[in-house]
Amino acid sequence: MTLKDVSNGPDWIIWIVFAAFAVISIILLSGHGANMIAGYNSAGKEEKNRFNEKKLCRVVGGGLSVITVLIFIMAIGESVLPASFSNVFIVVVVVDCAAIIVLSNTVCRR
Repeated sequence: MTLKDVSNGPDWIIWIVFAAFAVISIILLSGHGANMIAGYNSAGKEEKNRFNEKKLCRVVGGGLSVITVLIFIMAIGESVLPASFSNVFIVVVVVDCAAIIVLSNTVCRR
């Protein structure tokens, strides 16, 4: 059983999600787009001064890039990949999010 067998909906949706994630990843990796990071955009000026904004953007952008690559792999290999790849995707996303949280609270502090 492949991903195509268990997926519902049109294939173009995954390509739109991939494109959106790719654009956001590029913006964050360039060191811009801090206003798209949840929590940072609503933090006060004093709290924002505790973080290196460029490093924070790059850490979040790098983590989002991992997810973007996985979505791309799922999109192009939909008819080849086994259905259990969705479990791998979920595990990698959870570990990636944990890594983003840890790195943003350690490496990105001033």
